[in-house]
Amino acid sequence: MITVVGTGTGAPLPEEVLAGAELVVGGRRHLDAVRLPDGVDTVVLGALAPALDAIAEYVGKDRRVVVLASGDPGFFGIVRALAERFGAELLQVRPGVSSVASAFARAGLTWDDAVVVSAHGRELRTAVNVCRARPKVAVLTGPGAGPAELGAALARKDGTRVLVVASALGSADERVERVTPAEAAARDWGAAVSVVLCLDPARTSGGVRTVAGAGVGPTGWALDEGEFAHRDSMITKFEVRALALARLGPRLGDLVWDVGAGSGSVAVECARLGAAVTAVEKTRDGIERIRANAAAHGVDVHVVHGAAPTVLSDLDDPDAVFVGGGGRELPAIVTACARRARRSVVVAMAALDRVPAAREALTGAGFDCDGVLLHSSRLAPLPGDVTRLASTNPVFLLWGVRKPLDPEGVAQ
Repeated sequence: MITVVGTGTGAPLPEEVLAGAELVVGGRRHLDAVRLPDGVDTVVLGALAPALDAIAEYVGKDRRVVVLASGDPGFFGIVRALAERFGAELLQVRPGVSSVASAFARAGLTWDDAVVVSAHGRELRTAVNVCRARPKVAVLTGPGAGPAELGAALARKDGTRVLVVASALGSADERVERVTPAEAAARDWGAAVSVVLCLDPARTSGGVRTVAGAGVGPTGWALDEGEFAHRDSMITKFEVRALALARLGPRLGDLVWDVGAGSGSVAVECARLGAAVTAVEKTRDGIERIRANAAAHGVDVHVVHGAAPTVLSDLDDPDAVFVGGGGRELPAIVTACARRARRSVVVAMAALDRVPAAREALTGAGFDCDGVLLHSSRLAPLPGDVTRLASTNPVFLLWGVRKPLDPEGVAQ
């Protein structure tokens, strides 16, 4: 058996765990914190592959191995790699208290409604987008993805978040500090940070919960236009929104732009489905409507006042973009969006004359392009308890999907 022991967040390691071990694997601080049996071999965890190879030699000879890990080794921990290499049936896991549970406990908060995201050895942008989209997030940090980097990214969008930085949990040097994103960005936190909690006090949920985590999501989408404040019916109709959402594919960890947002109906719908959203709108009254609609639906939408494509240069690269306006600037806007989008761009147009230029902008940026003319008729009541069909204005919807790259980085 390989015994995997979680330690380092306060609970002492029982000495009998190491009895009879012939190889002990762990980080330097874990090895220094325990009394090792005489004559035992050790491997200091750095690169994972050499440690797994060393473990394989001992397992192949039926020699006992103990692996020391932080907190709960089955939670974003080494148990996954060990199970994939040796099989779960060879593992005896003795979990400790995870750093996430410890951090929330130190802050005096529940965490059954929290989302946990790892930035250790991963792109920081995913953690940033989750922090923007959800009111209670725990971020497992790593080199180049600590409180300073997270704070700097969040401070550019929303300074209302509170960061709880938990360092050296369970040790004599433990620190738990509440700071703003800007304060976090201005400090050197060192290498002892265990986890960062990102909180939006204005949207902290209450009441009894049944499902842990981010929640089960909305019960529906493509909401009726009456669910949003808008001006003179200037809003993306729900039939168009339904297909646009399907082609955008907004999800937790994504960043979506809504360019020419108007009422912000697409932005709000994407945020309800879990994405971080930036809405770009050039009119002052439109900005206020977007903010009001986001607040009414309990989501966080970052609103940028300015005209595309100029204002887009200051934004983080999106996963997907919806373009709902633009006028004569539409080809330039679509081109700018297509150059930055990681996955897809969706364009809604009422004018037939603008379709060829928008399509050319998508294909010219290397996207596979498709589209449809949406022309729907809705049931409408007539006197005498009868019903007619009321036609809506036709809308062209184009979408571009980025072509996959071959192993040499060339679009296929």
